[in-house]
Amino acid sequence: MQPATTPAPRKIIHVDMDAFYASVEQRDDPALRGRPVVVAWRGARSVVCAASYEARRFGVRSAMPALRAERLCPDAVFVPPDFVRYKAVSRQVREILLEHTDRVEPLSLDEAYLDVTAPRSDLPSATAVAEAIRARIREVTALTASAGVAPSKFLAKIASDWNKPDGLFVIRPHQVEGFLTPLPVARIPGVGKVMQARLEAMGVATVGDLRAWPLEELRQRFGSFGAALHRRARGIDERPVEPDQPVQSVSTEDTFAEDLPLQALEPAIRRLADKTWLAARKTERIARTVVLKLKTAQFRLLTRSHTGTHPPASAAELAEIVLGLRERVDLPVTTRYRLVGVGLSGFREPDEAEPQPDLFGLPP
Repeated sequence: MQPATTPAPRKIIHVDMDAFYASVEQRDDPALRGRPVVVAWRGARSVVCAASYEARRFGVRSAMPALRAERLCPDAVFVPPDFVRYKAVSRQVREILLEHTDRVEPLSLDEAYLDVTAPRSDLPSATAVAEAIRARIREVTALTASAGVAPSKFLAKIASDWNKPDGLFVIRPHQVEGFLTPLPVARIPGVGKVMQARLEAMGVATVGDLRAWPLEELRQRFGSFGAALHRRARGIDERPVEPDQPVQSVSTEDTFAEDLPLQALEPAIRRLADKTWLAARKTERIARTVVLKLKTAQFRLLTRSHTGTHPPASAAELAEIVLGLRERVDLPVTTRYRLVGVGLSGFREPDEAEPQPDLFGLPP
């Protein structure tokens, strides 16, 4: 019998543009360079899309309310986002990544995974590929990118953040355990503040502490996520880099200048249905599930969804379905809403068979 062979470790790169939106603004307007730049619309309901590193020194972060950012950094320059420009730069970066491998998995406009286990270029290592990519991005876009190199996706993502901005960090296979052991457990993807508190109540502060817990004990406490914690603590992440993932959902949403009652949301719903419909048509796939998203003035989030036997055939039909979902919201009539969203999900290819009706003709 031939001895079993151990597959060679994968070589994964995570490329992350540095303060992307803000850096594009500073590149294109020399007057903004060296100044704290906040990419956001002004207004009581606006949130920060991005902050330059000069603004981050004051504690300004993405997704923060713009009013809070202004309080933290009164001298910040607020710039409204220009996603057309950001997407154009993102396409330039994507072309650079594809020069080295066709296994590129975009995560957003400013970051992506690459599998360079078998790269297109003749560079001698994944580290050399990452260095070449960063240099080429600087040459073509006049922007900087950070990169992490590791044998798995989640380790590469941690590594790309290690020497930001404009940095490179490499975790080689034999370094994984030593690198992970002292890390705060919050560095594991999916461990937010609530999960971190639950783990710390168990005496788990670091990844090394987590590694000491048996798999079954973690499963009992946290279900399937417990098994994921067990794997991550050992550096195990077998998820492949998946290029050109099919669209799973499309949505648009709007935050109001002032809170509105439920019955006043129809104009926003129809407007968002038009935008969602146009975005969905670009995918060339068909969605079966319609979703209404609402956020109350007290920040309570709720959704209603409908999966019909036939997909909506127009933006107008999509709007009517969402308005029907609105009638399924059973909160008091005095409730006010700060946000509404319209989404489509359950996408499938056009040539896939129509779904069979449910038993007894009941709608799903």
